Amino acid sequence: MASFSLPNHCSLSSLHPTQTRTTTSSPQNPQVFSKLSKSQFHGVKLSNSASLSFPSSSSMKSVVFAKVKKGSVPPSFTLKDQDGKTVSLSKFKGKPVVVYFYPADETPGCTKQACAFRDSYEKFKKAGAEVVGISGDDPSSHKNFAKKFRLPFTLLSDEGNKVRKEWGVPADLFGTLPGRETYVLDKKGVVQLVYNNQFQPEKHIDETLKLLQSL
Repeated sequence: MASFSLPNHCSLSSLHPTQTRTTTSSPQNPQVFSKLSKSQFHGVKLSNSASLSFPSSSSMKSVVFAKVKKGSVPPSFTLKDQDGKTVSLSKFKGKPVVVYFYPADETPGCTKQACAFRDSYEKFKKAGAEVVGISGDDPSSHKNFAKKFRLPFTLLSDEGNKVRKEWGVPADLFGTLPGRETYVLDKKGVVQLVYNNQFQPEKHIDETLKLLQSL
């Protein structure tokens, strides 16, 4: 039988009999949680013993809504690339740039996404655009990732996820998984497209290219 304890200031004897009820709680969707424990979610592998924490209503907005939206100019940044060199967003002013945030190097979804950008990189160059990937991994991790999968574009290290927070990149899976968000900026640095696809990360490449070719 399950046991429970009441706060120090509250006891069963202080409750009116008609006010005392016993309830049994259960997950709203046990099938979903069963699947979660066996999935990799393209960024995080959850074990059967993993526990999920849900954000409070006061923090839900930061999880769901992004600060950087279409038509806005995102906050600038200066970060280190895979070679340890500092790169600023202002460096790309005057040409379109695709900035994509991803959870982590060498996870299944992030690898698919990076390789999709790699395979279409010549098309991005033909459209006059640069591609920049950002995650919280350090420069040495980025260097290994880029070398292993022959990634020809810039990877930036956002250690501490400062830029991710400043841009308001929404998290996934109840706030437990860093979000996967792609932003397309025009020559003036204005956002023309915001694309989120956590579970099919390679599918937005064509849409991104179509927009770039129209700029």
